[in-house]
Amino acid sequence: MTSFQQARIDLGGQLRQLREAAHLSGKDLAERLRWQPSKVSRLENARQTATEDDVVVWAQAVGAGPETADDLIRQAIALLERHDDWKQRHRSGLAAIQEDIRDLEARTRLFRVFEPNIVVGLLQTAEYSRHVFSKVKRLYSAPEQIDAAVRVRMQRQEILYDRARTFRFVLPESALHTRLAPLDVMRGQLDRLLAVSTLPNVEFGVIPYTAEMPSAPINGFWIYNDAMVGVATLTKDLVLRDPDDIAFYVRAFEDFAKVAVFDEEGRDVIIRVLDGYRKQSSH
Repeated sequence: MTSFQQARIDLGGQLRQLREAAHLSGKDLAERLRWQPSKVSRLENARQTATEDDVVVWAQAVGAGPETADDLIRQAIALLERHDDWKQRHRSGLAAIQEDIRDLEARTRLFRVFEPNIVVGLLQTAEYSRHVFSKVKRLYSAPEQIDAAVRVRMQRQEILYDRARTFRFVLPESALHTRLAPLDVMRGQLDRLLAVSTLPNVEFGVIPYTAEMPSAPINGFWIYNDAMVGVATLTKDLVLRDPDDIAFYVRAFEDFAKVAVFDEEGRDVIIRVLDGYRKQSSH
Protein backbone atom coordinates (compact mmCIF):
# COMPACT_ATOMS: atom_id res chain seq x y z
CA MET A 1 0.00 0.00 0.00
CA THR A 2 1.30 3.45 -0.90
CA SER A 3 1.78 6.22 1.64
CA PHE A 4 -0.78 8.25 -0.32
CA GLN A 5 -3.45 5.56 0.03
CA GLN A 6 -2.60 5.04 3.70
CA ALA A 7 -3.01 8.78 4.31
CA ARG A 8 -6.38 8.65 2.57
CA ILE A 9 -7.44 5.70 4.74
CA ASP A 10 -6.32 7.50 7.90
CA LEU A 11 -8.28 10.64 6.99
CA GLY A 12 -11.35 8.59 6.10
CA GLY A 13 -11.19 6.83 9.45
CA GLN A 14 -11.05 10.13 11.31
CA LEU A 15 -14.05 11.43 9.37
CA ARG A 16 -16.02 8.30 10.24
CA GLN A 17 -15.16 8.60 13.92
CA LEU A 18 -16.35 12.21 13.98
CA ARG A 19 -19.62 11.27 12.28
CA GLU A 20 -20.26 8.41 14.67
CA ALA A 21 -19.37 10.58 17.68
CA ALA A 22 -22.05 13.02 16.48
CA HIS A 23 -24.54 10.12 16.35
CA LEU A 24 -25.18 10.62 12.64
CA SER A 25 -25.66 7.92 10.06
CA GLY A 26 -24.04 8.33 6.66
CA LYS A 27 -27.44 9.16 5.23
CA ASP A 28 -28.08 11.78 7.94
CA LEU A 29 -24.76 13.49 7.25
CA ALA A 30 -25.29 13.39 3.49
CA GLU A 31 -28.66 15.11 3.92
CA ARG A 32 -27.10 17.85 6.08
CA LEU A 33 -24.40 18.45 3.47
CA ARG A 34 -26.74 17.98 0.48
CA TRP A 35 -24.47 15.25 -0.87
CA GLN A 36 -25.23 11.91 -2.37
CA PRO A 37 -25.01 9.28 0.42
CA SER A 38 -22.46 7.39 -1.65
CA LYS A 39 -19.99 10.28 -1.29
CA VAL A 40 -19.91 9.91 2.50
CA SER A 41 -19.13 6.22 2.05
CA ARG A 42 -16.45 6.88 -0.58
CA LEU A 43 -14.65 9.39 1.63
CA GLU A 44 -14.78 7.24 4.75
CA ASN A 45 -13.58 4.15 2.89
CA ALA A 46 -10.78 5.95 1.02
CA ARG A 47 -12.32 5.42 -2.40
CA GLN A 48 -12.27 9.18 -2.98
CA THR A 49 -9.86 11.87 -1.83
CA ALA A 50 -11.39 14.39 0.57
CA THR A 51 -10.85 18.01 -0.44
CA GLU A 52 -10.33 20.99 1.81
CA ASP A 53 -13.95 22.04 1.22
CA ASP A 54 -15.17 18.52 2.03
CA VAL A 55 -13.51 18.39 5.43
CA VAL A 56 -14.53 21.97 6.32
CA VAL A 57 -18.24 21.30 5.86
CA TRP A 58 -17.92 17.82 7.42
CA ALA A 59 -16.32 19.30 10.55
CA GLN A 60 -19.05 21.93 10.77
CA ALA A 61 -21.82 19.35 10.34
CA VAL A 62 -20.52 17.10 13.12
CA GLY A 63 -19.63 19.96 15.48
CA ALA A 64 -15.88 19.33 15.50
CA GLY A 65 -13.68 21.78 17.40
CA PRO A 66 -11.41 24.31 15.66
CA GLU A 67 -8.23 22.33 16.32
CA THR A 68 -9.76 19.16 14.90
CA ALA A 69 -11.04 21.00 11.86
CA ASP A 70 -7.64 22.61 11.25
CA ASP A 71 -5.94 19.21 11.45
CA LEU A 72 -8.37 17.71 8.94
CA ILE A 73 -7.80 20.65 6.59
CA ARG A 74 -4.02 20.20 6.78
CA GLN A 75 -4.37 16.53 5.94
CA ALA A 76 -6.70 17.22 3.01
CA ILE A 77 -4.42 19.91 1.57
CA ALA A 78 -1.41 17.61 1.92
CA LEU A 79 -3.23 14.88 -0.02
CA LEU A 80 -4.26 17.20 -2.82
CA GLU A 81 -0.78 18.68 -3.15
CA ARG A 82 0.91 15.31 -3.38
CA HIS A 83 2.87 14.60 -6.54
CA ASP A 84 1.17 11.25 -6.65
CA ASP A 85 2.53 8.16 -8.37
CA TRP A 86 0.03 7.30 -11.11
CA LYS A 87 0.85 3.59 -11.19
CA GLN A 88 0.10 3.29 -7.49
CA ARG A 89 -2.87 5.65 -7.68
CA HIS A 90 -4.52 3.60 -10.43
CA ARG A 91 -4.37 0.55 -8.19
CA SER A 92 -7.06 2.20 -6.06
CA GLY A 93 -9.36 1.91 -9.07
CA LEU A 94 -10.23 3.72 -12.27
CA ALA A 95 -13.70 4.64 -11.02
CA ALA A 96 -12.29 6.18 -7.81
CA ILE A 97 -10.10 8.51 -9.86
CA GLN A 98 -13.12 9.59 -11.90
CA GLU A 99 -15.03 10.34 -8.68
CA ASP A 100 -12.15 12.53 -7.47
CA ILE A 101 -12.18 14.45 -10.73
CA ARG A 102 -15.96 14.86 -10.72
CA ASP A 103 -15.83 16.34 -7.23
CA LEU A 104 -13.18 18.85 -8.30
CA GLU A 105 -15.17 19.81 -11.39
CA ALA A 106 -18.27 20.45 -9.29
CA ARG A 107 -16.37 23.32 -7.59
CA THR A 108 -15.16 24.84 -10.86
CA ARG A 109 -16.86 27.59 -12.88
CA LEU A 110 -14.19 28.27 -15.50
CA PHE A 111 -12.40 25.37 -17.21
CA ARG A 112 -9.41 25.91 -19.49
CA VAL A 113 -8.07 22.67 -20.92
CA PHE A 114 -5.28 21.84 -23.36
CA GLU A 115 -4.74 18.22 -24.38
CA PRO A 116 -2.09 17.41 -27.01
CA ASN A 117 -2.79 13.75 -27.79
CA ILE A 118 -6.24 12.70 -26.62
CA VAL A 119 -9.84 13.91 -26.70
CA VAL A 120 -10.65 15.58 -23.37
CA GLY A 121 -12.45 13.26 -20.93
CA LEU A 122 -15.45 15.59 -20.59
CA LEU A 123 -15.98 15.31 -24.36
CA GLN A 124 -15.44 11.57 -24.82
CA THR A 125 -18.07 9.12 -26.00
CA ALA A 126 -18.66 6.02 -23.89
CA GLU A 127 -16.98 3.73 -26.43
CA TYR A 128 -13.95 5.98 -26.86
CA SER A 129 -13.64 6.13 -23.05
CA ARG A 130 -13.87 2.37 -22.84
CA HIS A 131 -10.91 1.94 -25.17
CA VAL A 132 -8.91 4.61 -23.32
CA PHE A 133 -9.57 2.99 -19.94
CA SER A 134 -8.63 -0.42 -21.35
CA LYS A 135 -5.23 0.96 -22.30
CA VAL A 136 -4.84 2.66 -18.91
CA LYS A 137 -5.70 -0.61 -17.16
CA ARG A 138 -3.03 -2.48 -19.11
CA LEU A 139 -0.36 0.21 -18.61
CA TYR A 140 -0.92 0.69 -14.86
CA SER A 141 -2.22 -2.77 -13.94
CA ALA A 142 -5.35 -1.07 -12.59
CA PRO A 143 -8.24 -3.13 -11.18
CA GLU A 144 -10.97 -4.22 -13.57
CA GLN A 145 -13.34 -1.27 -13.12
CA ILE A 146 -13.76 -0.19 -16.73
CA ASP A 147 -17.58 -0.26 -16.76
CA ALA A 148 -17.77 1.76 -13.53
CA ALA A 149 -15.14 4.24 -14.74
CA VAL A 150 -16.99 4.80 -18.03
CA ARG A 151 -20.26 5.28 -16.15
CA VAL A 152 -18.79 7.96 -13.86
CA ARG A 153 -17.07 9.70 -16.77
CA MET A 154 -20.40 9.91 -18.60
CA GLN A 155 -22.04 11.28 -15.45
CA ARG A 156 -19.30 13.92 -15.25
CA GLN A 157 -20.35 15.22 -18.65
CA GLU A 158 -23.70 16.45 -17.32
CA ILE A 159 -21.81 19.52 -16.09
CA LEU A 160 -21.38 20.67 -19.70
CA TYR A 161 -25.04 21.66 -19.79
CA ASP A 162 -24.78 23.96 -16.78
CA ARG A 163 -24.91 27.44 -18.32
CA ALA A 164 -23.34 28.90 -15.17
CA ARG A 165 -20.04 27.28 -16.17
CA THR A 166 -17.67 28.15 -19.00
CA PHE A 167 -15.55 25.58 -20.82
CA ARG A 168 -12.59 26.41 -23.06
CA PHE A 169 -10.99 23.42 -24.77
CA VAL A 170 -8.03 23.51 -27.16
CA LEU A 171 -6.58 20.49 -28.97
CA PRO A 172 -4.04 20.19 -31.80
CA GLU A 173 -5.41 18.58 -34.95
CA SER A 174 -3.02 15.69 -34.27
CA ALA A 175 -5.13 14.68 -31.24
CA LEU A 176 -8.04 14.02 -33.59
CA HIS A 177 -5.84 11.74 -35.69
CA THR A 178 -4.46 9.79 -32.71
CA ARG A 179 -6.02 6.33 -33.06
CA LEU A 180 -6.93 5.22 -29.54
CA ALA A 181 -9.94 3.22 -30.76
CA PRO A 182 -11.24 1.47 -33.91
CA LEU A 183 -12.31 3.59 -36.87
CA ASP A 184 -16.03 3.42 -36.16
CA VAL A 185 -15.44 4.59 -32.59
CA MET A 186 -13.22 7.43 -33.80
CA ARG A 187 -15.93 8.55 -36.22
CA GLY A 188 -18.49 8.55 -33.42
CA GLN A 189 -16.10 10.53 -31.24
CA LEU A 190 -15.63 13.24 -33.87
CA ASP A 191 -19.39 13.46 -34.38
CA ARG A 192 -19.65 14.05 -30.63
CA LEU A 193 -17.13 16.91 -30.86
CA LEU A 194 -19.14 18.54 -33.63
CA ALA A 195 -22.23 18.48 -31.42
CA VAL A 196 -20.56 19.67 -28.21
CA SER A 197 -18.80 22.52 -30.01
CA THR A 198 -22.17 24.16 -30.60
CA LEU A 199 -23.05 24.44 -26.91
CA PRO A 200 -23.28 28.12 -25.90
CA ASN A 201 -20.98 27.78 -22.89
CA VAL A 202 -18.37 25.64 -24.68
CA GLU A 203 -15.48 27.10 -26.66
CA PHE A 204 -13.80 24.32 -28.65
CA GLY A 205 -10.66 25.13 -30.59
CA VAL A 206 -8.50 23.05 -32.91
CA ILE A 207 -4.94 23.97 -33.84
CA PRO A 208 -4.64 23.03 -37.54
CA TYR A 209 -1.58 21.26 -38.87
CA THR A 210 -0.84 24.41 -40.88
CA ALA A 211 -0.55 26.60 -37.76
CA GLU A 212 2.81 27.29 -36.14
CA MET A 213 2.83 26.08 -32.55
CA PRO A 214 3.80 28.71 -29.95
CA SER A 215 5.65 26.05 -27.95
CA ALA A 216 6.11 22.30 -27.88
CA PRO A 217 2.88 20.57 -26.73
CA ILE A 218 4.55 18.29 -24.21
CA ASN A 219 1.82 17.72 -21.61
CA GLY A 220 -1.87 18.35 -21.27
CA PHE A 221 -3.08 20.58 -18.47
CA TRP A 222 -6.36 21.62 -16.84
CA ILE A 223 -6.82 25.04 -15.24
CA TYR A 224 -9.62 25.07 -12.65
CA ASN A 225 -10.89 28.63 -12.13
CA ASP A 226 -7.76 30.60 -11.21
CA ALA A 227 -7.06 28.39 -8.23
CA MET A 228 -5.36 25.23 -9.44
CA VAL A 229 -3.69 23.53 -12.39
CA GLY A 230 -3.61 19.78 -12.97
CA VAL A 231 -0.75 18.48 -15.12
CA ALA A 232 -0.70 14.80 -15.96
CA THR A 233 2.47 12.98 -16.96
CA LEU A 234 2.82 9.24 -17.45
CA THR A 235 4.03 8.72 -13.89
CA LYS A 236 2.99 11.80 -11.90
CA ASP A 237 -0.22 13.72 -11.43
CA LEU A 238 0.93 17.23 -10.56
CA VAL A 239 -1.37 19.59 -8.65
CA LEU A 240 -0.11 23.18 -8.82
CA ARG A 241 -1.50 25.95 -6.61
CA ASP A 242 1.33 28.49 -6.62
CA PRO A 243 0.07 31.74 -8.25
CA ASP A 244 3.17 31.94 -10.47
CA ASP A 245 2.58 28.40 -11.75
CA ILE A 246 -1.08 29.14 -12.44
CA ALA A 247 -0.21 32.38 -14.26
CA PHE A 248 2.34 30.50 -16.38
CA TYR A 249 -0.22 27.91 -17.51
CA VAL A 250 -2.84 30.58 -18.19
CA ARG A 251 -0.36 32.29 -20.52
CA ALA A 252 0.48 28.96 -22.16
CA PHE A 253 -3.21 28.23 -22.70
CA GLU A 254 -3.83 31.63 -24.27
CA ASP A 255 -0.83 31.12 -26.56
CA PHE A 256 -2.30 27.85 -27.83
CA ALA A 257 -5.78 29.41 -28.11
CA LYS A 258 -4.43 32.24 -30.29
CA VAL A 259 -3.36 29.82 -33.03
CA ALA A 260 -6.46 27.61 -32.78
CA VAL A 261 -9.57 27.96 -34.92
CA PHE A 262 -13.04 27.96 -33.37
CA ASP A 263 -16.71 27.72 -34.30
CA GLU A 264 -17.25 26.94 -38.00
CA GLU A 265 -13.53 27.00 -38.81
CA GLY A 266 -12.88 24.53 -36.01
CA ARG A 267 -15.73 22.30 -37.15
CA ASP A 268 -14.32 22.37 -40.69
CA VAL A 269 -11.10 20.81 -39.36
CA ILE A 270 -13.08 18.13 -37.49
CA ILE A 271 -15.13 17.36 -40.60
CA ARG A 272 -11.96 17.04 -42.69
CA VAL A 273 -10.51 14.51 -40.22
CA LEU A 274 -13.88 12.73 -40.06
CA ASP A 275 -13.94 12.40 -43.86
CA GLY A 276 -10.48 10.86 -43.69
CA TYR A 277 -11.72 8.22 -41.24
CA ARG A 278 -14.71 7.48 -43.49
CA LYS A 279 -12.43 6.94 -46.48
CA GLN A 280 -10.26 4.59 -44.43
CA SER A 281 -13.35 2.62 -43.42
CA SER A 282 -14.51 2.29 -47.02
CA HIS A 283 -11.18 0.65 -47.88
